[in-house]
Amino acid sequence: MNYLRTAMLLAGLTALFMGVGYLIGGASGAMIALVIAAATNLFTYWNSDRAVLSMYGAHEVDRQSAPELVGLVAELAGRASLPMPRVFLMDEAQPNAFATGRNPENAAVAVTTGLMNQLSREELAGVIAHELAHIRNHDTLLMTITATIAGAISMLAQFGMFFGGNRDNNGPGIVGSILMMILAPLGAMLVQMAISRTREYAADNLGARIAGQPMWLASALVKIEGAAHQVPNYDAERNPATAHMFIINPLSGHGVDSLFATHPSTQNRIAALQQLAAELGTQAAPSVGANENYPPQGPWGRSSSNGPARGPSNGPWG
Repeated sequence: MNYLRTAMLLAGLTALFMGVGYLIGGASGAMIALVIAAATNLFTYWNSDRAVLSMYGAHEVDRQSAPELVGLVAELAGRASLPMPRVFLMDEAQPNAFATGRNPENAAVAVTTGLMNQLSREELAGVIAHELAHIRNHDTLLMTITATIAGAISMLAQFGMFFGGNRDNNGPGIVGSILMMILAPLGAMLVQMAISRTREYAADNLGARIAGQPMWLASALVKIEGAAHQVPNYDAERNPATAHMFIINPLSGHGVDSLFATHPSTQNRIAALQQLAAELGTQAAPSVGANENYPPQGPWGRSSSNGPARGPSNGPWG
């Protein structure tokens, strides 16, 4: 049902693209929009990973340049029965991560330097396992295509503002153009949000099973959520259509582009992970929530029944 729902949402996004084309140029405009959507999807299929990684200035790392990170990815990929993905690092202070690629054989995992510096090794493992779950579920191509079409809808709507305003009869008119420029991107954003929500819960569940400890991911989500509202990601702010690809919405929430959340509530995600931890019989960490002050200490920075309190870790290898 999840895949059927996702397919229907993606079809709706394409229909919205065609609808904007129809408002601008009638039936011929709708057909042109359909051709553009098909060409865009074809281009995205073959170039999705390179386009997105280039957008965020990500550079590839290997066992020589980042042995601990690449080794961790390799270990988790083995657990997930996946081919080893390419590993990229983004010079970005905000802790975050995403996966991309057209299939598991051509996949990439990208993490920010902020994620490396602010998460413990266990929390980083939870995040990477989540991204590997997206790869195993074949979400990466879908999410990249969604971002591409949503971005194209926004550009087409802005084009329609100028194109429609200069036509007396055939175009949508000035008022229609203004409404289209506002409502079309919002409609695309709503579809993105629905697709992302459908896939994020599934990736949380599978990623927690891959890592073996659901609360590792839960603690990481708390830290990333807190940082996302305090540490701006300027590349993401310039490319809001890609926000749903990240594990946590990277937008600061100060602009119109962040009016609708592209991700499920972090508190709801944590609650689901806590329930999964109980079902799996793993040791649950103390309750964590999304409204703690940043930077919150995860379950490995607090006292527990298994040992003395530990201070906040200084990186994934602390």
